[in-house]
Amino acid sequence: MKTDIQIAQEAKLQPIEEVAAKLGISNDVLEPYGKTKAKIDFTKLDMDNKDLGKLILVTAITPTPAGEGKTTTSIGLADGMSKIGKKTAVALREPSLGPVFGIKGGAAGGGYAQVVPMEDINLHFTGDFHAIGAATNLIAALLDNHIHHGNELDIDTNRIVWRRVVDMNDRQLRNIVNGLGRRVDGVTREDGYDIVVASEVMAAFCLSNTLQELKEKLGNMIVAYTRKDNKPITVKDINGAGAATALLKDAIKPNIVQTLEGTPAFIHGGPFANIAHGCNSIIATKLAMNYADYTITEAGFGADLGAEKFLDIKCRQAGIAPSAVVIVATIRALKMHGGVDKKELGPENVEALRKGMPNLMRHINNIKNVFGLNPVVAINAFPTDTEAEIEALREECEKEGVKVVLSTHFSDGGEGAVELAKAVVEAADKESNFKFAYDVEASIEEKVETLVTKIYGGAKVEFAPSAKKKIKQFTEQGHGNLPICMAKTQYSFSDDPKALGAPEGFTVTIRDLTVSAGAGFIVCLTGDIMKMPGLPKEPAANRIDVDEKGNIEGLF
Repeated sequence: MKTDIQIAQEAKLQPIEEVAAKLGISNDVLEPYGKTKAKIDFTKLDMDNKDLGKLILVTAITPTPAGEGKTTTSIGLADGMSKIGKKTAVALREPSLGPVFGIKGGAAGGGYAQVVPMEDINLHFTGDFHAIGAATNLIAALLDNHIHHGNELDIDTNRIVWRRVVDMNDRQLRNIVNGLGRRVDGVTREDGYDIVVASEVMAAFCLSNTLQELKEKLGNMIVAYTRKDNKPITVKDINGAGAATALLKDAIKPNIVQTLEGTPAFIHGGPFANIAHGCNSIIATKLAMNYADYTITEAGFGADLGAEKFLDIKCRQAGIAPSAVVIVATIRALKMHGGVDKKELGPENVEALRKGMPNLMRHINNIKNVFGLNPVVAINAFPTDTEAEIEALREECEKEGVKVVLSTHFSDGGEGAVELAKAVVEAADKESNFKFAYDVEASIEEKVETLVTKIYGGAKVEFAPSAKKKIKQFTEQGHGNLPICMAKTQYSFSDDPKALGAPEGFTVTIRDLTVSAGAGFIVCLTGDIMKMPGLPKEPAANRIDVDEKGNIEGLF
């Protein structure tokens, strides 16, 4: 089979005006970036938030190195829906340059289920991440400038919580000392960089319904605390909200591109799925729902993290809810949850598959019984899958009354996802009873305990002394009623990445908390969660090149 980039480069792309016209979006609101991508000035559109199309959330089992394929499934499903005559759009996150040049390579789907132009989407695209990085760093510059010119707000330089960002995996920048040199060169202090997708600006960008709301969220972001009374200092206090918003006024307009088969695709924003909610922007999702009968979207990591945050954070702020949920699984990943080593996943092993099934079953139970939504299981097909393994998976799921569909979108495009599309339409037509996992007005401790016991299957939560101190502080500051964003390993229901399958009776330890007062959630930290990844020994960047005609090679 050809590589992803070969398939993408051989595709005949439709003019972006024709793609937008499929949804009834006229040229006068398009701001083209070349012939095959554009921004949409949503302020000129009549966005009716009451008469929306159906939203389909694509999530997955707990991820393993064997791979699950949420993005390819989302894209393949959208093309499959188009194949059966449904007016469909897909809404996805923008790739970060960090993973593109790090381990993953390209992040715009794969095989015959891709969004294109693949190279543009994976690299600079329309400049959104550059704008978000610039806004974040502007706030940092204003903060340090205030301190340099007398520190009228009495900011404690040891309690600055705002960090600069760069959209690259660069471990060398995690912890630095800046302001070295002469007195005119600034105040010497410890600092560090995060990757752009980990910035609170990115999270707020994706959770805003309007530009004005984004400006308000930016102003509420906490950048530091005072020396005398530990009072939070916000972006508004250093007069940075207006200028930061000015840098984002064009970026906030959603981007429209297309799948390989010409289905409209909105790709906009991309917050970290650990320390943020891991979903594309509310504006892009609502825009798609206004113009498509079915909008396919995805959430980061497994359903315990991605789907939970999508439902409890994004849906709460956007006032939307899915009509159905697709849980992506692979035979290979389920066998790994059943105890098989990554190197031995090829041979048939029905016993291991059945041992790994509790992981999928817990995700199904959460979607059905905790959130009250209708799930469909999509088996992302691999050549090594056997009929016996597929039948065993189907048998287990049907005991729970859940439809299982084998999807071959990676090799067959939309045609390979037609049966999945039909199952999704059927599930979306059923009545659902969507509810959040917790009452947002409950205490911080109660919300965390609910997630650990109801979603993860754990027994209890332990809060470290520093976490207890932060809970008291944030509650007194009026942030106790914010949703919870759990920052834990994506590789297990527990906070131990080695505990595969569906562990029970475990304790989750909350070591610390941070508040994203602008974005609107509290982050609970477990384990060692990094906001600035590093490159592997052999990064994907080493395989990427450009020929004499300017054609990019090696981007997966």
